Amino acid sequence: MTLLYIVIATLAGGVLSVVIAASLTVALLGRVVKGLVSMSAGVLLGTALLHVLPEAFESKADPHDLFLTLLGGLLFFWLLEKAELYRHAHHHEGDGHHHHHHFDAEQAGRGGLSVLVGDSIHNFCDGVIIAAAFLADPKLGLVTALAIVAHEIPQEAGDYIVLLNAGFSRGKALLYNAISGLAAVLGGVLGYFAVGPWESLFPFLLVVAASSFVYIAVADLLPQLQQRLTLRETAAQIAWIGAGLALVVAARGLLHSH
Repeated sequence: MTLLYIVIATLAGGVLSVVIAASLTVALLGRVVKGLVSMSAGVLLGTALLHVLPEAFESKADPHDLFLTLLGGLLFFWLLEKAELYRHAHHHEGDGHHHHHHFDAEQAGRGGLSVLVGDSIHNFCDGVIIAAAFLADPKLGLVTALAIVAHEIPQEAGDYIVLLNAGFSRGKALLYNAISGLAAVLGGVLGYFAVGPWESLFPFLLVVAASSFVYIAVADLLPQLQQRLTLRETAAQIAWIGAGLALVVAARGLLHSH
């Protein structure tokens, strides 16, 4: 049953988010993605700090080793993104098609391929993270999967627009994004069989998962929100982040009540 839960959760995280993102028009995406980016920052930080890290530190593992793992995880994801293997495309959500008059097909094609490769690796890592969380505790796995889905929707929306700007048709952009989303399922299944026998490693894998969430929120999402905005726009950002945190707290309360 645990493997079935992992497959369903990774399908939701890797493919459902692509379908949701692609079902919206580009104009609508441009309006809603900024809010979703703010909400996903709240969801990721709340999940990491209120769910995943407490679960890891309540284990019998040495806290010093867990903190060392957290540090290593943050540096690891920084290096992956530096190598453009863990890239995010949220910051492209407002690009539209206004730069097509300078369109370089070869360069744009390479950019689209880079997004797909980076997204596939990102989704594979998400799948392993979901598998580790479900193996540690099914309730934690569910909360982790919800956090990843909440984060994937604005990311896939950004990727979708980047692929359109790179010259992909709507159908091809959706197809390639969905294929890259299946990497999450592959990561989940491999994670289940590779991690399952090593129960003592679960706390460390949870810390790596938390480091991924914290890194994405702090290094990728929050900096995008550091713009000079009106008071109303700033209040909207805070509200979206608060909604993400409230979603995590509500999920925690709901799961622990059963």
